[in-house]
Amino acid sequence: MLLVIDAGNTNIVFAVHDGASFRGIWRTQTQPQRTSDEYGVWLEALLQRTGIAPFDINRAVIGTVVPAALYHLRRLCRDWFATEPLVARASVNWGFPIKTDTPEEVGADRLLNALAAHDKYRGPLVVVDFGTATTFDVVDADGAYLGGAISPGINLSIEALHQAAARLPRIGIGRPKSVIGKGTVSAMQSGTYYGYVGLIEGLIARIEGELATPLKAIATGGLAPLFSEGTSKFTAIDPDLTLDGLRLLAARNPVPTLPRGHARFIDHD
Repeated sequence: MLLVIDAGNTNIVFAVHDGASFRGIWRTQTQPQRTSDEYGVWLEALLQRTGIAPFDINRAVIGTVVPAALYHLRRLCRDWFATEPLVARASVNWGFPIKTDTPEEVGADRLLNALAAHDKYRGPLVVVDFGTATTFDVVDADGAYLGGAISPGINLSIEALHQAAARLPRIGIGRPKSVIGKGTVSAMQSGTYYGYVGLIEGLIARIEGELATPLKAIATGGLAPLFSEGTSKFTAIDPDLTLDGLRLLAARNPVPTLPRGHARFIDHD
């Protein structure tokens, strides 16, 4: 079985794929200094509830945009599952060219989304990922990664508005019933939600205009279903697209060699 780890700025997602489907998907808050043993105790309990033993895991893959978290996640794979993880970075075999000025600077999550989206939906397409940042990633008809755009995430925007304006409260995210707000909170909710819908539609239209071709638009991330309610631009909603990208990347690359001193099977009982 394959252990999949997607470490973002806000949450880390752990999942196990048995070759046919994901047996379990679990999320925890990203805390870069959390140790491998802390992760191990927490994850082993979840695996046990799903009927998976540590020795069932024979491969692992990590995608992260938080460099400080990588050390402990790699130790987790080595010490608790006795497997050397494949780390998603520009230098591994993606199966497509990365047509940017500096490929090594492209976030792993953006390349993983591009890989999974082209595999499932075929290009040309744009992936809109609603995370800590809202990213737009463009894939051509042959699957090549062309680049994209990065905007502040919706939660960052809400927090910035609250912090910078003394009389504006912190609000929750939701789709307002009306664009015209009748009070401060409803006006903020409208401006935030429909402002983001306008951002989505406007950027997709500009990307299509620059490429002179229509694009499939794939939405991913936790807030994808919410924002898909406000626009007809999206071809598909795929909240776990990054996990699929990690699975596909692991299948494309050889299993890394486990360093000396790590047994293939460790019994934690």
